Amino acid sequence: MPAITAVCRVARLQPDSGSLGVTAIDKQPLDEPVAVKKMGVYGDIQANRVHHGGPDKAVYVFADEDANHFGALLGRDVDPGLFGENLRTSGLDVTGAVLGERWHIGESLVVEVTMPRTPCATFARRMREPQWVKRFTAEGRPGAYLRVIKAGPVVAGDEIVVGTRPAHGITIGDCFAGLTAEQARDLLEIEREGGFVADPVVKIARKTVAQQLA
Repeated sequence: MPAITAVCRVARLQPDSGSLGVTAIDKQPLDEPVAVKKMGVYGDIQANRVHHGGPDKAVYVFADEDANHFGALLGRDVDPGLFGENLRTSGLDVTGAVLGERWHIGESLVVEVTMPRTPCATFARRMREPQWVKRFTAEGRPGAYLRVIKAGPVVAGDEIVVGTRPAHGITIGDCFAGLTAEQARDLLEIEREGGFVADPVVKIARKTVAQQLA
């Protein structure tokens, strides 16, 4: 059964050489249950709210299996929270999750998969690895952002049940690698019909279709 293996939130803001001077990427595991609401894990923050956070990026999830992959690549442990994630999972293919797929976690929490993570310069500075953004992207295991459909508590050990899964089949991995024109049109059609598609994904889809028509 898929499960949550760690729940993380920011321990404290860390100095950063970026434009803001601080970063909230340093997440640490929690031992006790914590509430997850519309804007994310209670007590968590984002230093750069232009590119991070908000209801469509309320929670960042990364799989243990992918962390182990990167650990082997880097020759060191990728402990929970190192990549700035809020949730670690086991037994769930996060890269293969379909955009719009819903997960029921623990007692009452319901979340929806919205988009892949885009690696940034802050992430690269945290990792202190040469060409980290390029290397992370090449592995095609970005983790996923979630929006909160129904608030609830979460704690390590909670089971995850995959609920509704959209028929379009477009995954986190597909979106991260680059949408095909057909996938882009499908997502734009869903948005036109009133279905939810995260704004950054809509922009990518529109750009993909425009490039095809150019």
